[in-house]
Amino acid sequence: MQLAQLNIALAKYALDAPEIKDFVDNLDKVNSLAEKTDGFVWRLKDDSGDATSIQAFENPNMLVNMSVWQNVDSLKNFMFRTNHRDFMRRKNEWFEKLNEDNYVLWWVEDGHIPSPSEAISRLNHLREHGDTPYAFSFKANFTPRDLSEEATS
Repeated sequence: MQLAQLNIALAKYALDAPEIKDFVDNLDKVNSLAEKTDGFVWRLKDDSGDATSIQAFENPNMLVNMSVWQNVDSLKNFMFRTNHRDFMRRKNEWFEKLNEDNYVLWWVEDGHIPSPSEAISRLNHLREHGDTPYAFSFKANFTPRDLSEEATS
């Protein structure tokens, strides 16, 4: 199995505003870095090569990022041990603080490409039930085995 992730962020500004220019100008660089990172499988993108125009929520300023990785360690490596971490440190400049979970992880069969609606369903499950093998955060350490054990119990 592989690890899917959804991460949402509510932009403080329109994407053409000067206050968020540094974020927008580096999207291609960060997305390219993700694709070159060991363990990367897939990411959600539109015709322009990123996902900023994909509207998965009613609020047009709610941005989505989805990807699939070989495992938790490969995703963590990209997030925390590459230049991506420098942009994560600046998220408060560009994005509102959300009072609910803003990301979710879940296991998918190899080759499965999750849809935004599937991802939002997982996020809502995490928000309603907390960490479970079905939908979890980095705080939990669920494995694909935990998911199969949950299905049989």
